[in-house]
Amino acid sequence: MDIRRITPDYAVSPQIEAADLPALKAAGFVMVIDNRPDGEIGSHQHSSIIQSAAEALGLAFVANPVIGGAMTMENVQAQRAAMDRAGGPVFAYCASGNRSSVVWALAEAGNRPVEELVGLPARFGYQLDHLRPQIEALSKAG
Repeated sequence: MDIRRITPDYAVSPQIEAADLPALKAAGFVMVIDNRPDGEIGSHQHSSIIQSAAEALGLAFVANPVIGGAMTMENVQAQRAAMDRAGGPVFAYCASGNRSSVVWALAEAGNRPVEELVGLPARFGYQLDHLRPQIEALSKAG
């Protein structure tokens, strides 16, 4: 597992296994968000499996599947709502961490400068420059 801390309170990674959850708890995360649709992965990685293991450790869990290239405003709003109620550091995962970075940046629009929303994920190779117009529009709308 490769934890990529976008901010002190939000990190992303590629797909995890249930066996990774104790390390996430030990690292101080209080919530896990699954941004990967079950249809992309084997049954041992399905959201329900990870959720059961997370909750057994006392971690909050949210399934917010983001379909690559078809993210919706509902995805963005669900990510924002989950982050707001987490009460501590959030760990989100998908196939590579990119979708979890994109949905975070859009959910944070208006709360952070556009440069941060693009620049922080870029430290880990997530290129969000193409989202600048969307982030700016969401910032103005919010």
